[in-house]
Amino acid sequence: MYTKIITADNTETFLNEKVKESYHSQTGAVEEALKKYSIPCKIRELAEKAKITKEKITILDVCSGLGYNGAMAISEALEQNSECRIEVIGLEFDPEIIARIQDVNPPIPFYQYYKRLTPNHLSFQEGDVTVTIILGDAREICKKLLPDYFDAIFFDPFSPKTSPEMWQVDFFKEMYRVRREKIHYGIMRDRIYMKKHLR
Repeated sequence: MYTKIITADNTETFLNEKVKESYHSQTGAVEEALKKYSIPCKIRELAEKAKITKEKITILDVCSGLGYNGAMAISEALEQNSECRIEVIGLEFDPEIIARIQDVNPPIPFYQYYKRLTPNHLSFQEGDVTVTIILGDAREICKKLLPDYFDAIFFDPFSPKTSPEMWQVDFFKEMYRVRREKIHYGIMRDRIYMKKHLR
């Protein structure tokens, strides 16, 4: 069901044989985590601001998969502010892709701690960083999340062609509900911001 592939930046991901799509861009799995999520969502800026406010950075990682996006964001934040408090909530439907975390070794500093995640152990704390994966249908889980809570939302499902249910306005509205007022969005597949869907 899963075939490991090497992307153009020489980092690993998997092809989901059932869906016929990979979990990361062929141009570079790790590059994608940085350039399509951490940078657009201004993670370093949030971490710098936290030096003054002492507030926790909260990230919702929708369709977290192998965890590259979350681990990259944590790495970027801690590089900017080593005392930063960070909480990542990942939403993932497939427990098997969580198991595959053990099979990859991306050059992301914080990823070594993601190795603690398994289908039977879905959370960990390392210093002032907490990571929790919630298994199930993200569309339903999102309804139970606190409003106005997340500083950044990473949205990384499979494409609308193969997973149209994940690209519905009602789901985007739920993510809009849980975001803080000055939210930053990262989105991959269509390269558009979710706000466009909410007009």
